[in-house]
Amino acid sequence: MTQEKDSAISRREFARRVAMVSAAASLSPANLLGAEPVAALPRPQQAPAVTNLSPQSQPEVDARIQSILAQYGSRLSEAQKNDLHRLATEAQPPLDRVRAFIVENGDGPALYLRPLIEREAKPAPKLSSPPGPAPKKS
Repeated sequence: MTQEKDSAISRREFARRVAMVSAAASLSPANLLGAEPVAALPRPQQAPAVTNLSPQSQPEVDARIQSILAQYGSRLSEAQKNDLHRLATEAQPPLDRVRAFIVENGDGPALYLRPLIEREAKPAPKLSSPPGPAPKKS
């Protein structure tokens, strides 16, 4: 019976070992265990989005792309640069729509938070009798 006690590990030790194994498994390369690495799924070819940008928007898109390329261009592949151009072009029309709203400094927020259910205020509870002075002991 003592041999069974010696071979058993505590819950704390078990949890520590499980944590160490899971951390090691998450840090190890995928092909370490002999399994073939999972091939990346090919991205479906998307038709190039044809967006007609206004003459004011096109220089802004070009400036945004050039700014990003100046900062991170050496780290980006050609596919990433193409994605950058596509994303910058697709992001411009929503920006133009937001900028179309005329806002002044004194304007309040467009949305006020209101409860979904309007409830009546509860009346204040009425006291049956006001508390009087405590009786004196004689």
